Amino acid sequence: MASSPRFQPLRGVRAVSLALNLPGPAALMRLRALGARCLKVEPPGPAAASGRPACGDPMGQYNPGAYAELHAGIRTLAVDLKSERGQARLARELAGADLLLTSFRPSALARLGLNWPALRRAHPRLSLVEIVGAPAERAEEPGHDLTYLAEAGLVTGLELPPTLLADMAGALMASEAALACVLAARTSGKGQCRQVALSQAATWLALPRTWGLTLPGGAVGGAHAGYRVYPCRDGRVAVAALEPHFARALFAVAGLPAPGAQSPFAPEAHAAVAAWAAGKTRRQLDALGARHDIPLYTLNR
Repeated sequence: MASSPRFQPLRGVRAVSLALNLPGPAALMRLRALGARCLKVEPPGPAAASGRPACGDPMGQYNPGAYAELHAGIRTLAVDLKSERGQARLARELAGADLLLTSFRPSALARLGLNWPALRRAHPRLSLVEIVGAPAERAEEPGHDLTYLAEAGLVTGLELPPTLLADMAGALMASEAALACVLAARTSGKGQCRQVALSQAATWLALPRTWGLTLPGGAVGGAHAGYRVYPCRDGRVAVAALEPHFARALFAVAGLPAPGAQSPFAPEAHAAVAAWAAGKTRRQLDALGARHDIPLYTLNR
């Protein structure tokens, strides 16, 4: 995720991350793009077949390509935080840092002497952003992206979600929390602490469904003929003609009269748009969308 060199509001900010896997590194990638100097501290990895230590972050072991993109421009350091030497090395790094990003359970942070009371005593100007699975007393519970999405009502069948929604939304919330901490610390001169829960990130993403917007009877859940995915002659087309002016353009090319407020919800509107899409190739639909200013995107089967 590249950022314009002219827009680096975090230039001069130093961030240290202990967070592994996806949400923490994704948040750190965003902070790096905003100009922060970023250090990723990882545990020593297991010995690889070559005899050299493998990456200490599991992501670097099961998807090196993703790991490389996440950590571009970020310095990494292998440190055993369970040793006195490792603790001393981390303390030196934190002494010059503005922000610490973690993804441990609270009990693990406490065992390492990195919970908020201990950090505040040792490094009064350092801010802490904790990424946890669930908030408050549930922070010790095991969980992962899939379980948080399921809890939020975003797993509706047997198929897995197409991407790691809670993890990535949690990364955005963590980078937002980091920005808030930096701003508050600049004003007060004291470090701040914020906790980001992946379950709450999933709940935030689920709000349109909670409100009924994306349920089958909702306007963006399939009830509106202008906001659906239709089969076409050589694939599919995602049509997003929701606003009245887009719906008028869609109805015109589909041979329907200009729609009223409820017309797009009528069965005949769905049938007409479906027939229009089914008779066109993806190339024809792309051309019609561009010519008539209809938001659509064609896909392979």
